[in-house]
Amino acid sequence: MLWVAAGACLWGTDTVFRRPLTGTLDSLTIVLLEHLITALVLLPSLWFHRREWLRLRAAEWAAVIGIAWGGSALATVLFTEAVRGGNPTTAVLLQKSQPMIAALLAGLFLSEPLSAGFWTRLAAATGGAYLISFGAHAPSTTGSGAASLLALGAAALWAASTVLGRYMLRNVSASTLTALRLTVALPVLMLGVSWQYPGFHIAIGARQASWLVLLALVPGVSALMIYYRGLRSSFASRAAVAELCFPATAILLNRIFFGTRLSVEQGAGFLLLIAAILSWQGRRTKPIRETDCATVSQAVPAPPLASRN
Repeated sequence: MLWVAAGACLWGTDTVFRRPLTGTLDSLTIVLLEHLITALVLLPSLWFHRREWLRLRAAEWAAVIGIAWGGSALATVLFTEAVRGGNPTTAVLLQKSQPMIAALLAGLFLSEPLSAGFWTRLAAATGGAYLISFGAHAPSTTGSGAASLLALGAAALWAASTVLGRYMLRNVSASTLTALRLTVALPVLMLGVSWQYPGFHIAIGARQASWLVLLALVPGVSALMIYYRGLRSSFASRAAVAELCFPATAILLNRIFFGTRLSVEQGAGFLLLIAAILSWQGRRTKPIRETDCATVSQAVPAPPLASRN
């Protein structure tokens, strides 16, 4: 459980490294370089486990592409835009809606059972996400409202990737799938950046390069490895509690570095969201298996990601 908490704390540093980059680089470029650094780190793992991915069928490659292009590339771009244009703490807190979205999608597409209690908790989680996004005000598609919608879009894509990840983990290991999602995301990200910058010329300084490396290695690779280390022997209910270190760390660091605050309504919304998730996940008593690891859908970022699970 301590390993899970440690990994979650590292995920909480994400916006500390990401937010400064948004002042000088566009979101697409940040995500491309972030993926490139992390993919290079994980490339040896991809090579050593090549037998796993060389035998994948067409349907499985389609799932990998969905995870990489949707859950890795597009979702991380949306999250970065949310951090750029709104309260980074709000963007982080909304990622905790992923378990409920993933469960709903798994019920619809993987025929996983959804009890009556799930729907009550889903309604409570939806209300909590609304309060985090808009407080006591009407929904808005401008300013902070737009940033919240972008963050929710990222959460939905990461949740969808969780469902695809559970399908893929029947045939490949978590480390292989993580490496695949990063490398397969690179072509579409490169295409987007080359369209935005003809000639594919990206100029970054030493300071920006340092932030990018820290972003990729601290809340990225390091957090993922530590988190998985703890998840192998953790109970789902205890892991869910330990994962609260993610938003707690993010709230504290964002307050210190950026002076961000949450309104009373947003705080109440977060408590409602977390109560719904913990009461639902707490019904599981068996240790989590590798095939249950929703964080496979979120590498850097997750949450995570994120864990953004």
